[in-house]
Amino acid sequence: MQSSINYVGVDISKPFFDVALPNGQAYTYYKFDNRQDGFEALLKVLPQNSVVVMEASGPPYYMKLAAYLTQQGIGVSVINPLVIRRFCQMRMSRAKTDKKDAKMIAEYGQMEKPALWQPPQKYVVALQQMQALLDNLHKEHTALSNQHEGFSSSGMLGTKLEQIIEQELKHKQELIDKLTKQMEELARKHYGSMLADLETIPGLGRKTSILLIVLIGGFNRFSNYRKLGSYIELSPRIFESGTSVKGKARITKMGMSRIRAMLYVCAWSAKRYNKACRELYQRLLAKGKAKKQALIAVVNKLLKQAFAIVTNQTVYDENYVSKPCF
Repeated sequence: MQSSINYVGVDISKPFFDVALPNGQAYTYYKFDNRQDGFEALLKVLPQNSVVVMEASGPPYYMKLAAYLTQQGIGVSVINPLVIRRFCQMRMSRAKTDKKDAKMIAEYGQMEKPALWQPPQKYVVALQQMQALLDNLHKEHTALSNQHEGFSSSGMLGTKLEQIIEQELKHKQELIDKLTKQMEELARKHYGSMLADLETIPGLGRKTSILLIVLIGGFNRFSNYRKLGSYIELSPRIFESGTSVKGKARITKMGMSRIRAMLYVCAWSAKRYNKACRELYQRLLAKGKAKKQALIAVVNKLLKQAFAIVTNQTVYDENYVSKPCF
């Protein structure tokens, strides 16, 4: 008879990680340094048949520990922090401590029994790191450009300082262009067919297609497009009473803000050139929905099309009619 699985919760940060180890009806708590000796110390206290559950924290602080445990034959599940947050809300847990977080993560594992994590390929990590650096470069370029505009509008920007700013803007743009090219080449090398199929969707665009692939590591982690939409938090939060909309539609700020922003921009093009998106947009406006609410619906439609095209390994067909799901 197979022993039951012990789901161990880990709340991880840059310097250390907290552990909630199941002990009958209670938990035993540990704190270890987030480095090799801390990993080894955790391994010594893990019971048999353990699955260690942790969040996919912002900077990938979890990656080394997850990889180490996997190499040692320990099951690991890496969960989207938003999922854990929602689980805590459902359990009405409001206390915010590292111990409490580790315990809630363990309880999530015990209740949901999540799939085991697989270490990503090196090229996947490289693409994700490139994207993170590219995001920072874009932010720096925008901030410096705004500062340049502010200085210029005063009419008192010195020639030498202006030259320095312009040189720095040029340098950052060159880095952005170089990194974008390298990223596209790497994406086409490993996801060439998928990328080509996604680019057939009117309105989606090459950069957004690449970003979708990079941020979610391909589409095979999700059984349907709704789970993918939930992962990047595309669903609008709308407050309604009867048929009257009491609040403006908005995409929540939790989750992957950059891909949401790019998909939203794509929706402006899709509502003109993508037949299904155009019909959806016009139908919602005819029902009295706000333009922003209709655009968010178009974003979800684009994501649904992308998911269908990748999972079916096909190209965009404007006359395609989806089959109902039961």
